[in-house]
Amino acid sequence: MTSKDSRSYIHFIAGGVGGLIGAVCTSPLDVVKTRLQSTFYQQAIRSPSKKITTHNILSHFAETGRLLIRIKQVEGIRGYFKGLGPNLVGVIPARSINFYTYGNGKKLYTELNQGKETVGVHLISAATAGIITSTATNPIWVVKTRLQLQQPVGTKNGMMTRRYTNSLDCTLHILKEEGIRGLYKGMSASYLGVAEGTIQWVTYEHLKKKWIAPHHHDENSIGGKSIEGWIGNIGAAAVAKLVAACITYPHEVIRTRLRQPAENGIHKYTGLVQCLKLVAKEEGIGALYGGMTAHLLRVVPNAAIMFFCYEAIVHTFGDQQQQQQQQKVTS
Repeated sequence: MTSKDSRSYIHFIAGGVGGLIGAVCTSPLDVVKTRLQSTFYQQAIRSPSKKITTHNILSHFAETGRLLIRIKQVEGIRGYFKGLGPNLVGVIPARSINFYTYGNGKKLYTELNQGKETVGVHLISAATAGIITSTATNPIWVVKTRLQLQQPVGTKNGMMTRRYTNSLDCTLHILKEEGIRGLYKGMSASYLGVAEGTIQWVTYEHLKKKWIAPHHHDENSIGGKSIEGWIGNIGAAAVAKLVAACITYPHEVIRTRLRQPAENGIHKYTGLVQCLKLVAKEEGIGALYGGMTAHLLRVVPNAAIMFFCYEAIVHTFGDQQQQQQQQKVTS
């Protein structure tokens, strides 16, 4: 029983650590992605009457690069880490909950499926983990989005002033002006986004079995796994995220639009379907893919980093605990 509980605890911690490291390393691209998805940035770089019709890959890269340079020039290095506070506060429990719920859900559903771990088990486990994680952490992502989108509102003593001074101040403003419902804006899009996590987990499990299973363990390698095994692990995580993100990306834009602050006291986007129709009508279908390049540049390496840290911690400490248990039994 001790070993079993400890293993569960390791999965919880490993998921949080992996998410933490990945979020810090890719924070600049997260800021760029959020701005490219928002109405405010789109209005700043385009005339109101100009619709977004086509965006080729090169223009996406150029736009991402220009925004990265502009953030550095106008806001300094700190601009690359706006919203990192609530992001980290959200990432740690979100990844911990997700990995923990997925692992235990997979075990439960496998038992209910007569001990057979099938694609269906992976799918329902991932969906369950996604729903629980989205519900628990949505307020944090709303605060993060507001912090990333805010612009200077004036100057005081030669210093630029902003509406929100920190995460707590932003949270209090939302509660005062919009009520508790304000912290759950974009919830419908978040549930729609569960499909991304589901596709990612199912694809990851498939590729991991295909690319990692043939490799033997090497006691001199990380966590007792061979270098080839780790490369396969990282590759599986990256490809799984790439596939899932490309298929479900529009929900990211819709979610950001629903979470952005009101303009002149009016929320332009009020619901999932209304937001989708309005964006397509006013800006064209291409707007639903705004910031996609920055998003992919961030989430693919983020997934690789996160899953590598997760698997390394689980393998390293899990193997150590198994060895300790075996020593206790033999002694």
